Amino acid sequence: MGAHMSTQGGVSNAFLQANEIGARAFALFTKNQRRWDSKPLEEGEIKKFKEFMEEYNISSDYILPHNSYLHNLGNGDSEKREKSLNAFIDEMDRCNKLGLKYINIHPGSHLNQISVEECIELIASSINEAHKKVPNIIVVLETTAGQGSNIGSKFEEIRDIINLVEDKERIGVCIDTCHTLSAGYELKDEEGYNKTMEEFENIIGFKYLRGVHLNDSKFDTGSKKDRHDSIGKGVLGEDFFIRFMNDERFDNIPIILETIDSNIWKDEISYLYSLIK
Repeated sequence: MGAHMSTQGGVSNAFLQANEIGARAFALFTKNQRRWDSKPLEEGEIKKFKEFMEEYNISSDYILPHNSYLHNLGNGDSEKREKSLNAFIDEMDRCNKLGLKYINIHPGSHLNQISVEECIELIASSINEAHKKVPNIIVVLETTAGQGSNIGSKFEEIRDIINLVEDKERIGVCIDTCHTLSAGYELKDEEGYNKTMEEFENIIGFKYLRGVHLNDSKFDTGSKKDRHDSIGKGVLGEDFFIRFMNDERFDNIPIILETIDSNIWKDEISYLYSLIK
């Protein structure tokens, strides 16, 4: 369990904040996610980051970097897609230099300019090209809420991207619980939870699961609204979090809070661990 940490003052500072909230995993941006360009990582900061992985005993297995929200690897405009791809490759390279394994991305958007199928093909093609430019890093596709023209709210769309990625060892999935509920997959009751997890296994496969964004939701099933809430303050209900925390399919992967009040992350993490039977 962990949360999305600030990297103000340097990427290595994420470890200090993670330690303060009792996190055993965390997410971060490796550069300013609101800008296309950032200065390269300094060698001293890279060294410090790797030293802190040892010191704080949080390995790359439990660190889930998030790429910039500016990127759209499925943009039908070739020039804009090229700009996104180049920026994405830079972020993958940063992750690789830091000794990390993953980069978590929102797949992309068709912007109502091309078909869903074309967008999926462009996303996969972009990932294939990025794989050739940067070694090691596993691209982790996040499930989305179904807003606007975003790809990834249907398990089938994630599956279709994976099917077109050439190196299956370097592609994975992150389930966002708020997004998944908002996209129309029931999670609140046992029957719905089991049905959703069965669909995930049958359509995508848990072998591709690399992480979870564990968030409560302000809006109910099928709302298509991406509005996170604090654990237990939204519509998911305590039974969901008990069920999730005792589901062995989610063991040994980074589980990241993106809940709305960072002041209570420590309490939320402690509470969630307390649910384990």
